[in-house]
Amino acid sequence: MEQGDKNTQLLLYLVQSFEMTAMIHMGKIKDPNSDKAERNLQLAQFSIDLLDMLKERTKGNLLEYEQKFLDNTLSQLKLNYLDEADKEKKESKEEKSDEKSEPKSTN
Repeated sequence: MEQGDKNTQLLLYLVQSFEMTAMIHMGKIKDPNSDKAERNLQLAQFSIDLLDMLKERTKGNLLEYEQKFLDNTLSQLKLNYLDEADKEKKESKEEKSDEKSEPKSTN
């Protein structure tokens, strides 16, 4: 394998690793360690931020295929992040609404 091919494969692996990590933290995929799908949007955002930084720092140095792969991955992650953030807001509003509607006990 030529060095350029190897570097392309390593870059794609790195991007996919951060993508998978972000998807796990968004609760879209079960965490292989806990076997649960749990949402931690701060950690998901961190993975997305790392990919954004990688995109910025490699600008002009990637092959067209590599750039498109990184751009598409980031777009997909950001859309999924917005979806999960909306879900979290709705769940938070529902919890607050449930708390207000629960009758208070008097003793």
